[in-house]
Amino acid sequence: MNTLSSTENLNRNPISLAALMTILAVAGIMIFYHMTAWSMVATWYRSETYAHGFLILPFVIYLIWTKRKSIVALDQQPSPTALIGLCVLGFLWLISELASVQVLAQYALVAMLPAVVAVIMGYRVMFAMAFPLVYLFFAVPFGDVLIPPLINFTADFTVNALQLSGIPVYREGTFFSLPTGNWSVVEACSGLRYLIASVTLGTLYAYLTYRSLSRRLIFIAFSIVVPILANGVRAYLIVMTGHLSDMQLAVGVDHLIYGWVFFGFVMLLLFWVGSLWREDSSEIINNDYSEKQLTKTRNNSVSNKKTILITCATLIITSIWPIYATYLEEDEDYVQQEFSFYLPDNKWHIASNSVSDWKPIYIGEPGRFEQHYVNNENEMISLYVTYYYNQRQGNELISSGNVLVLEMDSPWRKISEAKRSVMINSRDVTIRQTQLRSHSHNLLVWNWYVLGGDETINPYMAKALLARNRLLSSNDMGTEIIIAAPYEVQPDEAIPVLQQFLTDMLPAILNGLEDISEQ
Repeated sequence: MNTLSSTENLNRNPISLAALMTILAVAGIMIFYHMTAWSMVATWYRSETYAHGFLILPFVIYLIWTKRKSIVALDQQPSPTALIGLCVLGFLWLISELASVQVLAQYALVAMLPAVVAVIMGYRVMFAMAFPLVYLFFAVPFGDVLIPPLINFTADFTVNALQLSGIPVYREGTFFSLPTGNWSVVEACSGLRYLIASVTLGTLYAYLTYRSLSRRLIFIAFSIVVPILANGVRAYLIVMTGHLSDMQLAVGVDHLIYGWVFFGFVMLLLFWVGSLWREDSSEIINNDYSEKQLTKTRNNSVSNKKTILITCATLIITSIWPIYATYLEEDEDYVQQEFSFYLPDNKWHIASNSVSDWKPIYIGEPGRFEQHYVNNENEMISLYVTYYYNQRQGNELISSGNVLVLEMDSPWRKISEAKRSVMINSRDVTIRQTQLRSHSHNLLVWNWYVLGGDETINPYMAKALLARNRLLSSNDMGTEIIIAAPYEVQPDEAIPVLQQFLTDMLPAILNGLEDISEQ
């Protein structure tokens, strides 16, 4: 009789105090970190690639609701040790915020939600809701970092397929020419939208269709591989359609329509094949809690006072980090200093003309220095020094908006990019080497970043250095140094000129940066 009474109470009162406190804590975290949460929503709204983010939360709420009986049946014991995880995630969010790594801050915020469930309701409840909580991570608009490798794969696949079809192709980077016309693989052709849509839907489909972990993982793996390969096939078919129609078909908006129709067909085929191996709950042991577990009484009752205290501790710990970030990010009265340096010796002189019409592109309001030099052998160099004070989102050194060449509507093309080490005044300097080409000029470009006296070409390391400098000092200045030299036929022609310029001028350039950094 006692057992029946307990079961009735569970069914009548599915929302416990612990559940209510968890909802309250989650709401509090969303308020504390509202800027990070809003940045996710803003990305969903403005980008079709991540518009699926609006659907993730409803899916998660539905999945948790379907598990409500098994969740209520569990002993909801708070786990104070999970507060350590919240502290780690809060610190990770702080570092991400200081480094302006928005996607990492968003992941840290989402990861706090399972940690809150563990703190207030216990690890057993968190594991019972494992999939819905993990599925929340699909709400983070992540994927832009995959665009370059996806573009390269699509270009490689298309060119190789065309060559196997017997069509001559001339390729420069992601641009290639056929006898009938020119093509390029740009961001919209990378297949990122297809990949994200496939993985998001495929993961949910695998969870709902299969019960064994192995089948779920296999289907998710296929939902990753299939859209990548399908996008390569899609690009090849579009180019072939344009080539065979003498550039009358699939050269405008219609090729995007063909692409989505093809992707829809591939996804339907993937899900149909996956359904052949579906697992009904009657075929295996159900992972949900048995009736015996549903009807058992809670032996370890938790006082309301303890639940409220652990919730207060959760809110206090999670509020520390945004408060501290606000303190560190208080705008100081920066005065943008003008960069300058003294020309050493008489080897280089300021040129009257520019090397070319090319210029790097930056967002925000950085300080800029641009000058062109010529040596006694009449060899020319362009120097660009761009530096940011008081870096914030939208006004930062490392940003997708800071590029050497625009993807579209630019007369310049990026032909190749590679890492290179050069010896400058008995010091090994690592630079990024990029080959640029227009209709009338060829340029070899060397560039690297300088932050707080440290030099790197890695944007992730540059972000880490920025976070360190902002955390330990008030100096968050970041600089990119770019030098460019023309060449006629081979890019190696420009290497001796670039290296000699750095040998002669780099110490003076770095001293000039140090002077404005200390002011």
